[in-house]
Amino acid sequence: MAPSQYPKRIACLQPSATVTLQAIGEVDRVVACTRYCLDVVPEISAREPLILADSWTANGAQILQSKPDLVIASVPYQERAVSEILRAGIRFLGLAPRTLADIYTDIATIAGAIGAGERGKHAITAMQARIDGIRQRVRGKRRPKVFCEEWGKPIIASQTWVSELVEAAGGSFVGECGRSISPDEVLDLNPDVIVAAWCGAGDRVPLEKIIAARAWQNTSAASRGRVYCIRDEFLNTPAPTLIDGLDALAWAIHPEVFLPAKGIRQITAEPDRDVASNVSTGED
Repeated sequence: MAPSQYPKRIACLQPSATVTLQAIGEVDRVVACTRYCLDVVPEISAREPLILADSWTANGAQILQSKPDLVIASVPYQERAVSEILRAGIRFLGLAPRTLADIYTDIATIAGAIGAGERGKHAITAMQARIDGIRQRVRGKRRPKVFCEEWGKPIIASQTWVSELVEAAGGSFVGECGRSISPDEVLDLNPDVIVAAWCGAGDRVPLEKIIAARAWQNTSAASRGRVYCIRDEFLNTPAPTLIDGLDALAWAIHPEVFLPAKGIRQITAEPDRDVASNVSTGED
Protein backbone atom coordinates (compact mmCIF):
# COMPACT_ATOMS: atom_id res chain seq x y z
CA MET A 1 0.00 0.00 0.00
CA ALA A 2 1.37 3.42 -0.96
CA PRO A 3 2.01 5.83 1.96
CA SER A 4 -0.79 8.13 0.75
CA GLN A 5 -3.26 5.28 1.14
CA TYR A 6 -2.59 4.73 4.82
CA PRO A 7 -5.15 6.28 7.18
CA LYS A 8 -4.23 9.69 8.56
CA ARG A 9 -7.30 10.36 10.71
CA ILE A 10 -8.09 7.62 13.24
CA ALA A 11 -11.03 7.37 15.62
CA CYS A 12 -10.30 5.12 18.61
CA LEU A 13 -13.23 3.70 20.55
CA GLN A 14 -11.05 1.70 22.91
CA PRO A 15 -8.07 2.78 25.08
CA SER A 16 -6.06 -0.27 23.98
CA ALA A 17 -5.96 1.04 20.41
CA THR A 18 -4.83 4.48 21.56
CA VAL A 19 -2.11 3.00 23.77
CA THR A 20 -0.92 0.83 20.90
CA LEU A 21 -0.71 3.82 18.57
CA GLN A 22 1.30 5.65 21.23
CA ALA A 23 3.65 2.67 21.60
CA ILE A 24 4.41 2.65 17.87
CA GLY A 25 4.80 6.44 17.66
CA GLU A 26 1.61 7.16 15.73
CA VAL A 27 -0.70 8.72 18.30
CA ASP A 28 -0.72 12.02 16.34
CA ARG A 29 -3.12 10.36 13.90
CA VAL A 30 -5.85 10.14 16.56
CA VAL A 31 -8.53 12.76 15.82
CA ALA A 32 -11.27 11.24 17.99
CA CYS A 33 -11.25 8.99 21.04
CA THR A 34 -13.03 8.21 24.30
CA ARG A 35 -12.42 9.94 27.61
CA TYR A 36 -10.87 6.68 28.81
CA CYS A 37 -8.27 7.03 26.06
CA LEU A 38 -7.35 10.44 27.48
CA ASP A 39 -6.92 8.85 30.90
CA VAL A 40 -4.23 6.47 29.63
CA VAL A 41 -2.67 8.74 26.98
CA PRO A 42 -3.14 12.27 28.37
CA GLU A 43 -0.85 13.82 25.77
CA ILE A 44 -3.70 13.55 23.25
CA SER A 45 -5.61 16.26 25.15
CA ALA A 46 -3.37 18.94 23.65
CA ARG A 47 -4.66 17.98 20.20
CA GLU A 48 -8.27 18.57 21.31
CA PRO A 49 -9.71 15.39 19.80
CA LEU A 50 -13.43 14.88 19.43
CA ILE A 51 -14.54 12.92 22.49
CA LEU A 52 -16.56 9.83 21.58
CA ALA A 53 -18.61 7.30 23.47
CA ASP A 54 -16.90 3.94 23.88
CA SER A 55 -17.30 0.88 21.64
CA TRP A 56 -20.46 -0.32 23.36
CA THR A 57 -22.33 3.00 23.51
CA ALA A 58 -20.95 4.67 20.39
CA ASN A 59 -23.19 5.90 17.60
CA GLY A 60 -22.17 6.21 13.99
CA ALA A 61 -23.25 9.82 13.51
CA GLN A 62 -21.01 11.02 16.33
CA ILE A 63 -18.03 9.10 14.99
CA LEU A 64 -18.52 10.45 11.47
CA GLN A 65 -18.28 14.03 12.76
CA SER A 66 -14.54 13.54 13.17
CA LYS A 67 -14.18 12.56 9.49
CA PRO A 68 -11.97 9.53 10.20
CA ASP A 69 -10.50 7.29 7.55
CA LEU A 70 -10.07 4.45 10.05
CA VAL A 71 -12.14 3.50 13.10
CA ILE A 72 -10.70 1.06 15.64
CA ALA A 73 -12.95 -0.61 18.20
CA SER A 74 -13.00 -3.69 20.39
CA VAL A 75 -15.85 -5.95 21.44
CA PRO A 76 -18.47 -5.44 22.59
CA TYR A 77 -19.51 -2.74 20.11
CA GLN A 78 -22.79 -1.53 18.65
CA GLU A 79 -23.57 -3.30 15.38
CA ARG A 80 -25.72 -0.38 14.24
CA ALA A 81 -22.82 2.04 14.68
CA VAL A 82 -20.53 -0.30 12.76
CA SER A 83 -23.08 -0.49 9.93
CA GLU A 84 -23.23 3.30 9.73
CA ILE A 85 -19.44 3.53 9.60
CA LEU A 86 -19.20 0.93 6.84
CA ARG A 87 -22.01 2.57 4.82
CA ALA A 88 -20.00 5.80 4.92
CA GLY A 89 -17.11 3.96 3.27
CA ILE A 90 -14.79 4.21 6.28
CA ARG A 91 -12.49 1.34 7.13
CA PHE A 92 -13.35 -0.39 10.39
CA LEU A 93 -11.00 -2.50 12.46
CA GLY A 94 -12.76 -4.55 15.13
CA LEU A 95 -10.68 -6.35 17.75
CA ALA A 96 -11.60 -9.11 20.19
CA PRO A 97 -8.51 -10.13 22.19
CA ARG A 98 -8.58 -12.80 24.88
CA THR A 99 -4.99 -13.97 25.21
CA LEU A 100 -1.52 -12.44 25.02
CA ALA A 101 -1.15 -14.02 21.58
CA ASP A 102 -4.30 -12.18 20.48
CA ILE A 103 -2.89 -8.92 21.80
CA TYR A 104 0.34 -9.38 19.85
CA THR A 105 -1.74 -10.03 16.73
CA ASP A 106 -3.80 -6.88 17.36
CA ILE A 107 -0.67 -4.74 17.75
CA ALA A 108 0.70 -6.13 14.48
CA THR A 109 -2.66 -5.57 12.76
CA ILE A 110 -2.98 -1.96 13.89
CA ALA A 111 0.63 -1.23 12.97
CA GLY A 112 0.26 -2.88 9.58
CA ALA A 113 -2.94 -0.99 8.82
CA ILE A 114 -1.20 2.37 9.17
CA GLY A 115 2.12 1.48 7.56
CA ALA A 116 4.13 1.04 10.77
CA GLY A 117 4.67 -2.70 10.63
CA GLU A 118 8.30 -2.68 11.78
CA ARG A 119 7.51 -0.54 14.82
CA GLY A 120 4.67 -2.91 15.62
CA LYS A 121 7.09 -5.85 15.54
CA HIS A 122 9.45 -3.97 17.85
CA ALA A 123 6.64 -3.28 20.35
CA ILE A 124 5.68 -6.96 20.36
CA THR A 125 9.27 -8.12 20.76
CA ALA A 126 9.79 -5.71 23.66
CA MET A 127 6.69 -7.03 25.44
CA GLN A 128 7.72 -10.63 24.95
CA ALA A 129 11.25 -9.97 26.18
CA ARG A 130 9.99 -8.31 29.37
CA ILE A 131 7.58 -11.15 30.06
CA ASP A 132 10.25 -13.78 29.44
CA GLY A 133 12.65 -11.90 31.71
CA ILE A 134 10.16 -11.95 34.60
CA ARG A 135 9.40 -15.61 33.97
CA GLN A 136 13.09 -16.51 34.19
CA ARG A 137 13.50 -14.70 37.53
CA VAL A 138 10.75 -16.76 39.21
CA ARG A 139 11.66 -20.10 37.70
CA GLY A 140 11.62 -22.75 40.43
CA LYS A 141 9.87 -20.51 42.97
CA ARG A 142 6.81 -21.59 44.92
CA ARG A 143 3.67 -20.49 43.06
CA PRO A 144 1.16 -18.71 45.36
CA LYS A 145 -2.53 -18.89 44.48
CA VAL A 146 -3.65 -15.56 43.02
CA PHE A 147 -7.19 -14.28 42.55
CA CYS A 148 -7.61 -11.24 40.29
CA GLU A 149 -10.90 -9.47 39.70
CA GLU A 150 -11.84 -6.92 37.04
CA TRP A 151 -15.17 -5.95 38.57
CA GLY A 152 -16.64 -5.91 42.04
CA LYS A 153 -20.41 -6.38 41.84
CA PRO A 154 -20.84 -8.99 40.67
CA ILE A 155 -17.29 -10.18 41.25
CA ILE A 156 -15.82 -11.01 37.85
CA ALA A 157 -12.47 -12.73 37.51
CA SER A 158 -9.92 -11.05 35.26
CA GLN A 159 -9.38 -11.93 31.63
CA THR A 160 -7.24 -14.73 30.22
CA TRP A 161 -4.33 -12.42 29.45
CA VAL A 162 -4.19 -11.50 33.15
CA SER A 163 -4.01 -15.17 34.10
CA GLU A 164 -1.10 -15.53 31.68
CA LEU A 165 0.67 -12.56 33.29
CA VAL A 166 0.07 -14.07 36.74
CA GLU A 167 1.64 -17.32 35.59
CA ALA A 168 4.61 -15.44 34.09
CA ALA A 169 5.06 -13.59 37.39
CA GLY A 170 5.29 -16.87 39.29
CA GLY A 171 1.74 -17.25 40.55
CA SER A 172 -1.09 -19.70 39.99
CA PHE A 173 -4.30 -17.99 38.81
CA VAL A 174 -7.46 -19.26 40.52
CA GLY A 175 -11.02 -18.83 39.28
CA GLU A 176 -12.43 -18.93 35.75
CA CYS A 177 -11.25 -16.06 33.58
CA GLY A 178 -13.89 -13.49 32.65
CA ARG A 179 -16.64 -15.21 34.63
CA SER A 180 -18.58 -14.10 37.71
CA ILE A 181 -17.78 -15.80 40.99
CA SER A 182 -19.38 -15.58 44.42
CA PRO A 183 -17.57 -14.36 47.54
CA ASP A 184 -18.00 -17.83 49.07
CA GLU A 185 -16.37 -19.49 46.07
CA VAL A 186 -13.36 -17.23 46.41
CA LEU A 187 -13.28 -18.00 50.13
CA ASP A 188 -13.16 -21.70 49.30
CA LEU A 189 -10.28 -21.12 46.87
CA ASN A 190 -8.39 -19.38 49.72
CA PRO A 191 -6.00 -17.36 47.55
CA ASP A 192 -2.61 -16.33 48.88
CA VAL A 193 -2.79 -13.05 46.94
CA ILE A 194 -5.87 -11.02 46.00
CA VAL A 195 -5.70 -8.35 43.30
CA ALA A 196 -8.54 -5.94 42.48
CA ALA A 197 -8.30 -4.02 39.20
CA TRP A 198 -11.79 -2.71 38.51
CA CYS A 199 -12.60 -1.41 35.05
CA GLY A 200 -12.82 2.38 35.13
CA ALA A 201 -11.81 2.66 38.79
CA GLY A 202 -8.16 3.59 38.35
CA ASP A 203 -6.49 2.74 41.66
CA ARG A 204 -9.48 3.62 43.84
CA VAL A 205 -10.74 0.16 44.86
CA PRO A 206 -11.61 0.26 48.63
CA LEU A 207 -9.62 -2.80 49.65
CA GLU A 208 -10.37 -2.83 53.38
CA LYS A 209 -14.09 -2.43 52.75
CA ILE A 210 -14.48 -5.17 50.19
CA ILE A 211 -12.55 -7.67 52.33
CA ALA A 212 -14.84 -6.90 55.28
CA ALA A 213 -18.04 -6.89 53.22
CA ARG A 214 -17.23 -10.24 51.64
CA ALA A 215 -16.05 -11.87 54.89
CA TRP A 216 -12.65 -12.61 53.37
CA GLN A 217 -10.70 -11.75 56.53
CA ASN A 218 -9.59 -15.37 57.06
CA THR A 219 -8.26 -15.91 53.57
CA SER A 220 -4.53 -16.45 53.41
CA ALA A 221 -4.22 -13.20 51.42
CA ALA A 222 -6.08 -10.98 53.89
CA SER A 223 -4.55 -12.53 57.01
CA ARG A 224 -1.07 -11.75 55.65
CA GLY A 225 -1.91 -8.33 54.24
CA ARG A 226 -1.43 -9.48 50.65
CA VAL A 227 -4.43 -7.73 49.13
CA TYR A 228 -3.69 -5.24 46.37
CA CYS A 229 -5.25 -2.78 43.97
CA ILE A 230 -3.55 -2.43 40.59
CA ARG A 231 -4.45 0.43 38.30
CA ASP A 232 -7.23 -0.47 35.90
CA GLU A 233 -5.34 0.33 32.70
CA PHE A 234 -2.35 -1.76 33.73
CA LEU A 235 -4.35 -5.01 33.65
CA ASN A 236 -7.56 -4.33 31.72
CA THR A 237 -6.16 -2.56 28.67
CA PRO A 238 -4.92 -5.20 26.20
CA ALA A 239 -1.94 -3.23 24.95
CA PRO A 240 1.76 -2.66 25.73
CA THR A 241 0.82 -1.07 29.09
CA LEU A 242 0.23 -4.62 30.36
CA ILE A 243 3.95 -4.68 31.08
CA ASP A 244 3.33 -2.21 33.91
CA GLY A 245 0.68 -4.58 35.20
CA LEU A 246 3.14 -7.46 35.00
CA ASP A 247 5.67 -5.52 37.09
CA ALA A 248 2.99 -4.83 39.70
CA LEU A 249 1.88 -8.46 39.75
CA ALA A 250 5.47 -9.67 40.07
CA TRP A 251 6.01 -7.58 43.21
CA ALA A 252 2.64 -8.63 44.69
CA ILE A 253 3.36 -12.33 44.09
CA HIS A 254 7.10 -12.45 44.82
CA PRO A 255 8.11 -9.39 46.89
CA GLU A 256 11.25 -11.23 47.92
CA VAL A 257 12.43 -11.07 44.30
CA PHE A 258 11.02 -7.84 42.88
CA LEU A 259 11.01 -4.20 43.95
CA PRO A 260 7.72 -2.28 44.45
CA ALA A 261 6.23 -1.17 41.15
CA LYS A 262 4.17 1.82 40.12
CA GLY A 263 0.40 1.62 39.97
CA ILE A 264 -0.09 -0.82 42.86
CA ARG A 265 -1.49 -0.19 46.33
CA GLN A 266 -1.49 -2.66 49.23
CA ILE A 267 -4.12 -3.05 51.93
CA THR A 268 -3.16 -0.84 54.88
CA ALA A 269 -5.51 -1.83 57.70
CA GLU A 270 -7.05 -5.01 59.05
CA PRO A 271 -10.65 -5.25 57.78
CA ASP A 272 -13.20 -4.71 60.55
CA ARG A 273 -15.66 -7.57 60.78
CA ASP A 274 -18.15 -5.41 62.68
CA VAL A 275 -18.62 -3.00 59.79
CA ALA A 276 -19.03 -5.65 57.14
CA SER A 277 -22.79 -5.21 56.90
CA ASN A 278 -22.66 -1.43 56.81
CA VAL A 279 -19.82 -0.53 54.48
CA SER A 280 -20.21 1.04 51.08
CA THR A 281 -17.87 -0.91 48.81
CA GLY A 282 -18.04 1.47 45.89
CA GLU A 283 -19.49 -1.32 43.77
CA ASP A 284 -22.98 0.13 43.22
